[in-house]
Amino acid sequence: MIYVALLRGINVGGNNKIGMKQLKETFEQAGMYNVVTYINSGNIIFADDQARSDAHAEISAILEQAIATDFGLQIKVLVRDMDEITSIMQALPSGWTNDDQAKSDVFFLWEEINDADILEKLPLKPGVGELIYVPGALLYSVSREETTKSGMNKLASSKIYSYMTVRNVNTTRKIYALMQAVAEK
Repeated sequence: MIYVALLRGINVGGNNKIGMKQLKETFEQAGMYNVVTYINSGNIIFADDQARSDAHAEISAILEQAIATDFGLQIKVLVRDMDEITSIMQALPSGWTNDDQAKSDVFFLWEEINDADILEKLPLKPGVGELIYVPGALLYSVSREETTKSGMNKLASSKIYSYMTVRNVNTTRKIYALMQAVAEK
């Protein structure tokens, strides 16, 4: 099975620094193979074919422990498989961009908040931007000129923010392409 591990809070503002070459080695030593990293924000694509009763939770625990051992950091690891990322990509509007005109992000959700009810708990201003729930993620796009009006800046200080990790749509699309490439190996 092909997976992506999304690490929360590494290499941000000079904190929790982890080199991608070393992180790749950590994943390989933890039993993952065909490991590919993408940019320094903690996106690791890999394969794992061990039979596991709860693969996502078990792999997350293995990787969190390996990172703690190798780097001395307590980093949350969210694991999504190819089917889940494919579903997210199918729901992601093709016209959404992350550029000078629009800010479009994918908020990957931990199981604690992975429910459509999350839409009611977000500090977003109604009518500003477009928000879509798909199992495993929130998709959000807003024009750059309305970004400060959206209320999204309040999200980072909310309790639910610790149960998500964010990637822009460009990064998310690249992760999916890399997962497809690993699947073809």
